[in-house]
Amino acid sequence: MTLLLKKPHVHRPYTINNASLPSYIRRKYSHSCYSKSNWFLKSSLSLSSISISTSKKVVCPSIVMATKSSNETKSHNVKALVTLKQSDGGLIKNIVTGIVGNKHLVLELVSAELDPRTNSKKETIKGKAHETEKKENEVQYEATFELPVDFGNVGAVLVENEHDKEIFLKNIVLDGFPDGPVHLTCQSWIQPKHDTPTKRVFFTNKMYLPSQTPSGLRKLREDELIELRGNGEGEKKSSDRIYDYDVYNDLGDPETNIKLKRPVLGGTKQYPYPRRCRTGRKHSNTDPSYETRDSDFYVPRDEAFAEIKDIQFNTTTASSGVKTILQSLDTILTDINLGFDSFEDIDELYKQGFPLPSSLGSNNLTLLQKAIPRLIKVAHDSQNLLRFDTPEALKRDKFFWLSDEEFARETLAGVNPNSIQLVKEWPLRSKLESQIYGPPESAITKEVVESQIIGYTTVEEAIQEKKLFVLDYHDLYLPYVSKVREMKNTTLYGSRTLFFLTKQGTLKPLVIELTRPIIGDKPQWKQIFTPASDSTNLWLWRLAKAHVLAHDTGYHELISHWLRTHCVVEPFVIATNRQLSTMHPVYKLLHPHLRYTLQINALGREILISSYGVIESTFFTKKYSMELSSVAYDKLWQFDLQGLPNDLLHRGMAVEDPSAQHGLKLAIEDYPFANDGLLIWDAIKQWVTDYVNHYYPNPSIIESDQELQAWWTEVRTKGHGDKSEEPWWPNLKTQKDLIDIITTIAWVASAHHSATNFAQYAYGGYFPNRPTIARNNMPTEDPTKEEWEKFLNKPEQTLLECFPSQIQATLVMTILNLLSYHSPDEEYLGQLIEPSWAENPAIKVAFERFNGRLKEIEVIIDSRNANSNFKNRNGAGIVPYELMKPFSGPGVTGKGVPYSISI
Repeated sequence: MTLLLKKPHVHRPYTINNASLPSYIRRKYSHSCYSKSNWFLKSSLSLSSISISTSKKVVCPSIVMATKSSNETKSHNVKALVTLKQSDGGLIKNIVTGIVGNKHLVLELVSAELDPRTNSKKETIKGKAHETEKKENEVQYEATFELPVDFGNVGAVLVENEHDKEIFLKNIVLDGFPDGPVHLTCQSWIQPKHDTPTKRVFFTNKMYLPSQTPSGLRKLREDELIELRGNGEGEKKSSDRIYDYDVYNDLGDPETNIKLKRPVLGGTKQYPYPRRCRTGRKHSNTDPSYETRDSDFYVPRDEAFAEIKDIQFNTTTASSGVKTILQSLDTILTDINLGFDSFEDIDELYKQGFPLPSSLGSNNLTLLQKAIPRLIKVAHDSQNLLRFDTPEALKRDKFFWLSDEEFARETLAGVNPNSIQLVKEWPLRSKLESQIYGPPESAITKEVVESQIIGYTTVEEAIQEKKLFVLDYHDLYLPYVSKVREMKNTTLYGSRTLFFLTKQGTLKPLVIELTRPIIGDKPQWKQIFTPASDSTNLWLWRLAKAHVLAHDTGYHELISHWLRTHCVVEPFVIATNRQLSTMHPVYKLLHPHLRYTLQINALGREILISSYGVIESTFFTKKYSMELSSVAYDKLWQFDLQGLPNDLLHRGMAVEDPSAQHGLKLAIEDYPFANDGLLIWDAIKQWVTDYVNHYYPNPSIIESDQELQAWWTEVRTKGHGDKSEEPWWPNLKTQKDLIDIITTIAWVASAHHSATNFAQYAYGGYFPNRPTIARNNMPTEDPTKEEWEKFLNKPEQTLLECFPSQIQATLVMTILNLLSYHSPDEEYLGQLIEPSWAENPAIKVAFERFNGRLKEIEVIIDSRNANSNFKNRNGAGIVPYELMKPFSGPGVTGKGVPYSISI
């Protein structure tokens, strides 16, 4: 209401803001010095101001005093709505599940601008947030603040957690401003005040380049980055938020057993490697160059899996679960090298399954069920069974793995479509030293090839017409053949497999070459194998294919998948958090592509790629697995070749053609990975182009962006420091430079990873199709009479004995099922808009265009899979190529492109 005090002939108006009007002033309204004849009340107006007129005869000192100080007390009320995530009752430790006592969250509002009079920061406005509402998965808090009118815009909120346990802060909404609510997307764990006295800072969703940062936020921006970098000292706790670099010195475990010692990867010329996230664990007493493995594998707190993800593949049970699988299978299968007696026995994995013995105990079974709940079936007699879902490829065609056409098709549309390359030269020759490895000439002759290439007279003609393609694992593997063969129950060759492009647009395998280098007093051995109609050569061809498939599976898992996605992206995650503020536009653009990568990589170091982990236990490379990936990083990896167009050009699978779609003409028209991948690549690049050009309208802004330049320098000199001097690193001076860099990172983290990950169970879940190991040499390599006769009499048994053992096969099948699974909280490329993007109209429009294009791509891919002219993705028994379909539901779906390397 508005009070109007009037006296005739004398008017001296004063205004008092209601927000600053003390209660004792209101009590003065009934003061005896104001008679009814001098006052009247206009109650129809809101109490936003009080207008007072006085005469010389009416004096009230308290009113006069209040009115004269009104300009100094003007303020307005702001309400903070705070949302916390509540536990799902799963496996996350120390999550807040309720509010205890009178403890609160303490919030401090920070002005975006400095005080113009003192050029110092304005005093923050503090308030305590109390719980107001509990929902199924959220807890709501509220706080109210009284802001002076000269406080200016709120640029950040400082938060302290007075509870006894950590809390997960989702977001803060500040309501009560003339221009509408102010949003802060937090998505972060906050530790209790007694553990971490430093106040957490959260900036509003508005993005700023460093030079545009409001004056009141500059120091906060700098201090937050300094805190995230840490000081490079001490062991990290699970609650820490420190991002730092280290070499891979925790793969081996010489402290436990000297036989578990492995090379330190990174930091040396012999074993160059990307860097991992530093844990700061104590070093081994046995060998100080190694970190001990007796404590948790640290990742910064906000990089850990969310609870729903943690249930699927979590730090507390994944390791134990895999160990339990090994123990349980070891109990079931007393001989760890025991193979399958027949293909019918393999089929039983999907029908009857393995009965889990009662000797495991209820605790171990619980761990096993947590690690692989989808694979534990309860039989009618209540006995637990380890039984596998039938992989999609096997569902569609029981004999798919025997087909030469399928063998060739999967090089274009399978789980490893990144290795096939065009043959550009003839004859094929090794680049290795002949004195060490033997004659460099290939055993694949013109005559062998020309007898099979229908419609072409000579090899040269076929090469000129781009009809010959090769899987070449010769020079990469040959130096490891003698090392691998020193170990039991595994073997290795260097291999080449030649394919011919038919008129139908499909590949036909022509010949496989297997090579053993000079080993001791044994000369080089090499032999070629071709598809044949006679039974002996047919079985030799099948055995040679098994070796090549093991080579391809090893290359896929260690290089195409682990090295080229998981491993090389980790330095980008670290550098982004160390050098780019959360309010930086490029941070906001990259952040979705970095989700969960540090956590899944830490799990990988713990149970998959460590000494005698899953890879060493089941792959032909055994203890040399990670060393081999270091060699591949050294010889093969270049950042400028990781984007899809340059990758295709480098492998000869495309040529530049401005008139063609995507500016490329493919060497194989029906190449599903490339066809669909280029759609995704172009969509990502257009989105990144719109985004970058909005924030960087000219190159000078890029060159002067100190955070951006520090980020790119650190990626090269620290994250990938062993390759920092390579000439192929892009400069970062123009919009095009930045667009190409970000598009490449986004592609690798999203579509490249999806292409190499989410079909693993579909094709490798039936292990004869993608064996991880070939345990025996070819029967034609220096055979004894008994060995040759055994092969002739029981060729199927020879093949089964070459395949992985029962324990190896079932362990890999278990892991592939886990890795192929989409979590319910998966975030898919371009599906949901980030809150900060939604607040900028231009960015919102660009994202909506990106989202719309991805939906169009889904339709295009469906139409391609329905087109019978595309025989590499359509036909009887063929699995459609859906790995580049952007969206998916949870489970093993064989489709969906998450933003990040999250599994």
